[in-house]
Amino acid sequence: MEPIPLPHFLLLICAVILAAGATLWMAAKAGVPLAALAIALLGAAALARLLARVE
Repeated sequence: MEPIPLPHFLLLICAVILAAGATLWMAAKAGVPLAALAIALLGAAALARLLARVE
């Protein structure tokens, strides 16, 4: 398997950071408490981990 080219990797990192910032901004504008957002995101991460589990 060939490694990802550096410009694509950096673009991917920038896209993830921008998406995270937009999510936090929209949640703050909607009045969602940060603790509730954190708990929901941890639950979603746990669910994704369980669904992606390969044995």
